[in-house]
Amino acid sequence: MPDGALIVQSDKTLLLEVDHPAAAQARRAIAPFAELERSPEHIHTYRVTPLGLWNARAAGHDAEQVVHALVTHSRYPVPQGLLVDIAETMDRYGRLTLRKDDEGQLVLVTTDRAVLTEVLRHKKIKPLLGDRVDEDTVLVHPSERGTLKQELLKVGWPAEDEAGFVDGEAHPISLAQDGWTLRPYQEQAVDGFWDGGSGVVVLPCGAGKTLVGAASMAKASATTLILVTNTVSARQWKDELIARTSLTEDEIGEYSGARKEIRPVTIATYQVLTLKRKGVYPHLELLDARDWGLVVYDEVHLLPAPIFRMTADLQARRRLGLTATLVREDGREGDVFSLIGPKRFDAPWKDIESQGYIAPADCVEVRVSMSESMRMAYATSEPEDRYRMASTTPAKLDVVEALVAKHADEPTLVIGQYLDQLDEVVERLGCDLITGQTPVKERQQLFADFREGRTRLLVVSKVANFSVDLPEATVAIQISGTFGSRQEEAQRLGRVLRPKEDGRTAHFYTVVARDTVDAEMAAHRQRFLAEQGYAYRIIDAEDLLER
Repeated sequence: MPDGALIVQSDKTLLLEVDHPAAAQARRAIAPFAELERSPEHIHTYRVTPLGLWNARAAGHDAEQVVHALVTHSRYPVPQGLLVDIAETMDRYGRLTLRKDDEGQLVLVTTDRAVLTEVLRHKKIKPLLGDRVDEDTVLVHPSERGTLKQELLKVGWPAEDEAGFVDGEAHPISLAQDGWTLRPYQEQAVDGFWDGGSGVVVLPCGAGKTLVGAASMAKASATTLILVTNTVSARQWKDELIARTSLTEDEIGEYSGARKEIRPVTIATYQVLTLKRKGVYPHLELLDARDWGLVVYDEVHLLPAPIFRMTADLQARRRLGLTATLVREDGREGDVFSLIGPKRFDAPWKDIESQGYIAPADCVEVRVSMSESMRMAYATSEPEDRYRMASTTPAKLDVVEALVAKHADEPTLVIGQYLDQLDEVVERLGCDLITGQTPVKERQQLFADFREGRTRLLVVSKVANFSVDLPEATVAIQISGTFGSRQEEAQRLGRVLRPKEDGRTAHFYTVVARDTVDAEMAAHRQRFLAEQGYAYRIIDAEDLLER
């Protein structure tokens, strides 16, 4: 009997023995199609889902490769029924195809007439379709292209979109050739996106997602709309594009709360586009302001719901989503698949690390004990108050101070969720604080001081989770977070993963109150990083403080 690292079960769960010699190899083999659900110390549980299989299919993996991965790494014979189910599920992708007919009309074509007949009977799908052209073909109104893909996915028949894209308004963009080149995986990501025409590129924080965006823009050589999380991110994108491409400052516009510039390349914030007044979104007209050839969605896992609705109308434009994780806490991964596009490229974090492009990371969970009075207050509090109470326990302050002292010579970020807690940290450590209320100009200056070594310690709220380029950060200390957000955990670790000139290891600490909901949420947050191969060491705060 083979001694594989996986136990494959008929309920579509995969159990991975973490300490097995072949665990890392097995994890890489199942990463394209399986999602991690639980990650305790010794056995990690993955699940195979239809969306995971369809993403793998769209990325070029076939059922034979998926079956081979399971059979190769399974300790016991793989249930035959599961193998059949995987093959049949993956075969569902592409039986319906959107394309243009000889007359340029948008049509839905099938290789299986029974499937077309079935979907035509769905009450939410039928109104999106026009006349039947023949037994295998039905007309689709161009404005319904996105909505139709959403609804087809919901009923289990995802359509492959081969209807093509408009080129948009041409605008010359080329990559600057001044002593740098795209890394091999960045080139593969650009090619994967371009071959598909739309979709998502998944890369670790610090692996150069912005450069993938810039190279895709150069390939399109067209007007481009870039959607980002906040104004600081918008300005970092602008600086990077000026440094890495032929674009000049005059060619790049910022569309944010502070400025409303529309130029050949326009960088807009999600916040301004989703601003609602009297029941309408006044800034959505930006989408029609130019004949965009490319739309880039930065941090696509954070895409607000109104942006999904507007993206349904942008299906003729090339669309590139960039993210470190496809995990969405609202469960709308299917909408990303339907409207932005399937996953076109995904590089495991540990693979990028082994190539030297991101720093190795030591992940540590420091467990503190609340005082007896705090424990009693916690025990008698309302359930909705317990997370905040545990997250902000004063016992964490001594640990933060000790960790900062331990890494006194290294650029360090202290990251938290609750402003009153962060104020206490700042008072204790005597350093600067950045929150959502910090003016953009002051925020940029503080980040610049950190990047250039004038300050080695910053306390930041969740504004630093997203699209903040701090390549010098070596240590991150997380003292509270957004409940069990896996995407936040990935973003926060990403703050310290930029490769260090001296090759040193990054340190990511999470300070957690034991025996509370804080510890439960921390375990949930760590799932995504465990999926990427990062193991958390657990140490006791008392041991740390005694050193």
